[in-house]
Amino acid sequence: MATPRSLRSTLRALRTAVAFAAALAAGPALASPAAGQLIPLRTVPVASGDQFRLLPSQTMGMGSVSYAVDDTIGDPWSQPAKGGRATTAFIGSPTFYLISEQRGAGRSFPVAGMFVGSEWFGGASLALQQIENTDGAQIFFTEPAIDICCFGCCGPSRTLSETFGRNLYVSAYLGRRVGESPWSVGLGVSAASLDAMDGVDLLYAGADRIDQSGTIGDVRLGAVRDTDGDRVSLLFAHNRVSMEHDVTFTDWRWDDSLQVPITERRVEANEDKTRTWAAQIGWDHDLETEGWRVGVSGAVNRKTHPKIPNYSIQNIPRDPGETWAYELGVGFSLTEEESTFALEVAVQPIWSTTWQEADTADVTASQGRLSEGDRSIENDFFFTNVMMRSGLSHTFENLTFQAGIEVRSYDYQLEQVNWVEQSVRDQDESWIEWSPTFGALLSLDALDLRYGLRVTTGTGRPGTATVFAASPESLASDVLLAPEGPLTLQDARVLTHQLSVTLPVR
Repeated sequence: MATPRSLRSTLRALRTAVAFAAALAAGPALASPAAGQLIPLRTVPVASGDQFRLLPSQTMGMGSVSYAVDDTIGDPWSQPAKGGRATTAFIGSPTFYLISEQRGAGRSFPVAGMFVGSEWFGGASLALQQIENTDGAQIFFTEPAIDICCFGCCGPSRTLSETFGRNLYVSAYLGRRVGESPWSVGLGVSAASLDAMDGVDLLYAGADRIDQSGTIGDVRLGAVRDTDGDRVSLLFAHNRVSMEHDVTFTDWRWDDSLQVPITERRVEANEDKTRTWAAQIGWDHDLETEGWRVGVSGAVNRKTHPKIPNYSIQNIPRDPGETWAYELGVGFSLTEEESTFALEVAVQPIWSTTWQEADTADVTASQGRLSEGDRSIENDFFFTNVMMRSGLSHTFENLTFQAGIEVRSYDYQLEQVNWVEQSVRDQDESWIEWSPTFGALLSLDALDLRYGLRVTTGTGRPGTATVFAASPESLASDVLLAPEGPLTLQDARVLTHQLSVTLPVR
């Protein structure tokens, strides 16, 4: 049988990996999700929904291909210097996503305007969003010998603010062609005021209430050299995520004097902060064979994590972390008459390190080997992620159909060193997420109607489970039922619908 010490060490290691994944997944871009500029980090397949898929894209139905296919609607928001290829238009694109088994949902209504002049070009957008949280992860008990409610299974009904969260997004870009040269430059800024980030409620198992608040800011500076059949793109970006989580728990304990269970409420304040500096270079070129185009992209991210939340799934204080992430991608497209086919592959090697600093308890447990402030746990992650996207588009007069698929393979190795117990643990994890897509475009004289569908499988929702045989004898000695235990993962499917109306100014 495992000793309590070894069991705690195993659970701590597992929760550390999960917490790192959850915190880093909260560092999204406010631009196009397929831009490949901000590289996401994930160590568990969490189905977090398409919360940040706001503005429409011409290639969403083609698996979101981007290296060798132009997207005049979506590109300017991720690379502002590409705004010169757009057309003056007004856009509305209500978007809805739903996670299976009623595990969350989101509704967004972005509106945007884009203009293109002889020298200057730009755009602005505003989006209002509602996030519907789930009932949260539950704790399950085996063989209960007493009638007692488990956290998340009973209690008062959730209030309106606990069920729904409101988010507000604003984005703008401005660019200019540089004289008679083929160069264009652009500056883009985005900001979001968030009352909810999808999936966070599931990471505080057993919480009665979670109040989220915070902001995301993004600044992008781009340059594009555009000649006939050849284009070079340069981009520098800075992204800041600053969230606060005020989490209310109810603790149960046995009162010896009254001989009844009593409850005590406590509030934990957690911060979630990530700072990202990113650079990307892209090149695409028309080949000599008519209709063929090739594109290459390279990106580097430097991420710092000043604060990672103390999620209930891991239940230990989190300290800083740092990451170097890279992406190298190549793709090609073939266009013949009214049909376009595209295929692209990207590889993402990533090195990440997080650590926990020793407190008084760790110093005591280490028998003097550590001092307060030393690293008590170090986590070294190495990722080798692979992304593949492919899509087909065909036009019948004024009606265009698209179909595609995006496949994301995640693989990482974790080496965890516990300096308190002087132990080393290795863990390898991998999984694949599949996202088939479909799109349709109806082009009329006065407007364009576009529909996009995206289904993501291979992900899940994390939770915890505790094996605890409750009895009157055990409750007589002040047992605190803390919301922690082995990680569980329930399969989930994310379904996203996007309908956009584009009114071009002729």
